[in-house]
Amino acid sequence: MQHAALDFCTSNPVGGTNTTYLKTLDLNLVDASQDDAIDSLLAPGRRRVAFMNAHCCNVMQQDHAYAMAVRTADVLLPDGIGVALAAKLDGTQLTANLNGTDLIPALLAKAATQGKSVFLFGGTPGTAERAAAALIEQCPGLRIAGTRDGFKTAHDADAVVADINASGADIVLVALGVPMQDIWLHRNAVRLNASLTLGVGALFDFLAGNVRRAPSVVRKARCEWVWRLAMEPKRMANRYLVGNVNFMARAMKKALRQITPASIVRRALDITVAASAMALLAPVFAATALGIRLESKGPVFFRQTRIGKDGTPFEMIKFRSMVQNAEDLRADLLDTSDRDGICFKSKSDPRITRVGRIIRRSSIDELPQVWNVLRGEMSIVGPRPALPSEVAAYPTRAYGRLAVKPGITGIWQVSGRAEIGFDKMVDMDLAYARSRTVLLDVLIIAFTFRAVISGRGAH
Repeated sequence: MQHAALDFCTSNPVGGTNTTYLKTLDLNLVDASQDDAIDSLLAPGRRRVAFMNAHCCNVMQQDHAYAMAVRTADVLLPDGIGVALAAKLDGTQLTANLNGTDLIPALLAKAATQGKSVFLFGGTPGTAERAAAALIEQCPGLRIAGTRDGFKTAHDADAVVADINASGADIVLVALGVPMQDIWLHRNAVRLNASLTLGVGALFDFLAGNVRRAPSVVRKARCEWVWRLAMEPKRMANRYLVGNVNFMARAMKKALRQITPASIVRRALDITVAASAMALLAPVFAATALGIRLESKGPVFFRQTRIGKDGTPFEMIKFRSMVQNAEDLRADLLDTSDRDGICFKSKSDPRITRVGRIIRRSSIDELPQVWNVLRGEMSIVGPRPALPSEVAAYPTRAYGRLAVKPGITGIWQVSGRAEIGFDKMVDMDLAYARSRTVLLDVLIIAFTFRAVISGRGAH
């Protein structure tokens, strides 16, 4: 797994179909709900996991061995408000705060139902044992394969590895602190028989009661760092007061470097076209809404999760052109698709209403997406926004479509729409992503009017 540039990407290396990866802070971070992340971590295969917060990113700047350990980890999980803010500066919002203190007990509870066992390595003498007792109480049925503190003989890696392997543990939690725990795993995880290894920081101290965790209201406000600073001001002052400022300064510097004259002009074009469309086409909006209401029960607008730039999910808005339970009927119609490949399209789709056929033919059903454009989730011009199920089935090369914002119109829309097969659509979108300019966007917008009038490929 490579962690190269500071822009985002999507992949699925750990096996979870609902797990998205995005690159920010020069790291390939998981962007998923806690449940989806846990399912992916427990899926078949071997993986080494690290949690990444602002402090970890700061340590990477100074410690080459730790940076190498992080960059070669199989899975990196976002931890804390700092990483979430940095992601926002890069134009996306993380689905969840996947910090170890919350995720590990939930993961072990799921692992217990699968008959998996866990080994706890780290902490002061007695801490791992007390943490194990707390986990047994929280996770009924969990098997503790063994414990070992991080002081007495932790420096003897051969002995620790032998002890863990002899225990038969499926999961290994290492709590030696940052950066030591991840460096230790980088050097030794390959020798462990366990399929899942994680560096878990202060988790054992929290579980054992050595350190009091912030109240739930503080955690929900994403201010747990403030609590820890108040509890241990001398030890945490440099990490949080100085470290957080340095971390955010680097994130902001990177975000500012991504702002180019072309991006400013393109965003201005999006806002101008979208706002003008909402104003000039207001009568069309009203007439369409009335027609949908008169023909069938259900909402005027159809809302659906689509995958946007860098794999970020968003709620796309269209005029409803199908019966109210269309999504429930989709699976039974996949074999009738007129298009080769992943994306489903059918001229004879029985779910489409009479009004729906008219607004699809004229592309009026797409007009509410100007709201997605104004919100910054889409552009006027870009690749067709894909369904999560479609992205999950993408061949590797198709992920390049996610390098730019999806659009209301684009190369494939003005070239035949549904008449274009999936592979050809991908080729067109990749070519657009490589060579797009503001002038090209203006030309595509102009050609869109011709495509709408002709109705070619629209159904």
